[in-house]
Amino acid sequence: MARIELSRIQKRWGAFWGVRDVNVEIADEEFVVLLGPSGCGKTTTMRMIAGLEEPSEGEIRMNGELMNDIDARDRDVAMVFQGYALYPNMTVYENIRFPLRMRGVPAADQNAQVLNAAALVELTDYLDRKPSALSGGQRQRAALARAIVRKPQAFLMDEPLSNLDAKLRQAMRVQIKHIQRELKITTVYVTHDQIEAMTLADRIVIMEGGAIQQIGTPDEIYNDPSNTFVAGFIGSPPMNLVNGALERGIFVAQGIRVEDIDSTHSGQVILGFRPEDCSIGGSAPQVTGEVFGVEPTGDITYLSLRTGDVLIEVKADRDYRAELGAAESVRIDSKRLFLFDATSGERLN
Repeated sequence: MARIELSRIQKRWGAFWGVRDVNVEIADEEFVVLLGPSGCGKTTTMRMIAGLEEPSEGEIRMNGELMNDIDARDRDVAMVFQGYALYPNMTVYENIRFPLRMRGVPAADQNAQVLNAAALVELTDYLDRKPSALSGGQRQRAALARAIVRKPQAFLMDEPLSNLDAKLRQAMRVQIKHIQRELKITTVYVTHDQIEAMTLADRIVIMEGGAIQQIGTPDEIYNDPSNTFVAGFIGSPPMNLVNGALERGIFVAQGIRVEDIDSTHSGQVILGFRPEDCSIGGSAPQVTGEVFGVEPTGDITYLSLRTGDVLIEVKADRDYRAELGAAESVRIDSKRLFLFDATSGERLN
């Protein structure tokens, strides 16, 4: 299959920079997710891998071969788009078969390949239907089957699940991961949805402002964020980030006092801690404030605690209830604290 290398990739339009100095090595058979908010450069990066955009600077290589001057149609990659891109006048069977016809695959071999691809995405019973007669999830599976039947070097998927409801997205995530593992095809997947990234990826590339913020496994990204952008982007709710002063291992902000912090840093810092690493009440509370919101969800309750002008998010037990405006206190797991530079936002070791 494909090993993809991006070296010093840049993309600009006049004075506007879309992508800045992107360096990524994607191993053969690896599933890599480009994650970030809208406008961060993730889709532009994928389009450059596909050959739909030309980099302003840098090199794109597949299996060591320079791709910069290779046309998109000759790069042997298959793209799956958010909008399905199915031909409405063709049946599912004809949509899946279309790439085989274009590549001149012998007619005798086409049927078996179409049926095999349809079976992988569980569409065998829908081959005679047209796209208008399919659900959103079935259309996306048809688009996926059309990509599979090509047997490409790599899959490039650009927010393919964005048009689906939450239940279908979950089902399709499972299916995409299973198919990728079964086919062992290098996959680059673009999304703004952190849940998709965390559940699908072997590694995640987090981007913001056209630049890479961090590359790592889902566990590394979650447990060891490199800066406040990554810390605040990953997690639901995201990490609490509080500005305050650190002196002699004691962090102080309005309504917050955390002692025995293992750090030699002093001065203004940002303290980070995740909602799931907090516990309500107990002796010697570290955060005090008033209840701003209580959101029961069935298996867990989310507490928003206002202290000064900061809202602290806490994951509480399913049975937790409190009146709005009531006083409440919280303790933080001292082993799960993060410190960031107050100016740059970079992680302090």
